[in-house]
Amino acid sequence: MNAQVLYKTDTLVFREKWIGYIHRLQETICAALETVDGKSIFRTDEWERSGERGGGGKTRVLENGNIFEKAGVNSSVVYGHVSDAMRKQLEIDGNTWFACGLSLVIHPMNPFVPTVHANWRFFEVYDEAGYLKDRWFGGGTDLTPYYLFEEDAIHFHLTIKNVLDHFDNALYPIYKKNCDEYFSNTHRNRETRGIGGIFYDHLRPADEAGAEKLFEFQQQNGDAFLEAYLPIVNRRKEIPYTEKEIFWQEIRRGRYVEFNLIHDRGTLFGLKTRGRTESILMSLPPRARWVYDYLPVPGTKEDELLQVCLKPREWVIENLKIDSGQCMEH
Repeated sequence: MNAQVLYKTDTLVFREKWIGYIHRLQETICAALETVDGKSIFRTDEWERSGERGGGGKTRVLENGNIFEKAGVNSSVVYGHVSDAMRKQLEIDGNTWFACGLSLVIHPMNPFVPTVHANWRFFEVYDEAGYLKDRWFGGGTDLTPYYLFEEDAIHFHLTIKNVLDHFDNALYPIYKKNCDEYFSNTHRNRETRGIGGIFYDHLRPADEAGAEKLFEFQQQNGDAFLEAYLPIVNRRKEIPYTEKEIFWQEIRRGRYVEFNLIHDRGTLFGLKTRGRTESILMSLPPRARWVYDYLPVPGTKEDELLQVCLKPREWVIENLKIDSGQCMEH
């Protein structure tokens, strides 16, 4: 689905190339997840916005599979006028805007398999005459385990770091810190929702060469997602579990819901721009639990995970203590 051309800009070719990549990435990720699950397939729901709230998207959802209880992989190509709410809440300065991206959240059935989130997006803002005023890329990915396996955390972070190091060795520490700070429930003493990953926003190109370089950066990050996540799924999917582990999974999913509904910028942006509610709230798990003042027993595996969420670790440094042959696929 292509965005309707309304703007007097020289970025049409660039936008169309980005839209094409997002749709190819969506197909690649969905096909890989279906193969791993072996039971359920993705339902595709194509939707459109009307009037000045133009554009649309493809919401793809897999439910009640062998491995994945709920997986959503959504693409969108949307545009419209900058509202007063957007100016105030999102600090967007302009008359009209365009956005295209892919956002995914995967909630596995087995509590020993982590939830994962990722998104890659591109945004443009135009002045009243329709000329380009600002543009930027944003995105990242983060892992939310319910039980901590250090080798999984190292694999996930190291895979991401290897991509970033190809562009600049200084990027991973910055974007890792951004992720730890962003994906945290500040109302719960800055407890993170998981073990992090990377998060970046407002990566602005200085010129066309810079735009192409940022496109390549986004593409390599998107292409690395399956390598970062699927080996962990395959390693943990057969571990037996009981109602005890399900209970803890639901407690942690409750924290996930809290973050997405209270703090997440993507959720707020979608709601502020009157986006499609079903697609915006796709990220929520099918089951969650809230127990008053619940804390796991100190010293348990559940408490081990909570302590990491209260004080994030530097996982790549941890990797120096482990022989490379023991670290997943690396």
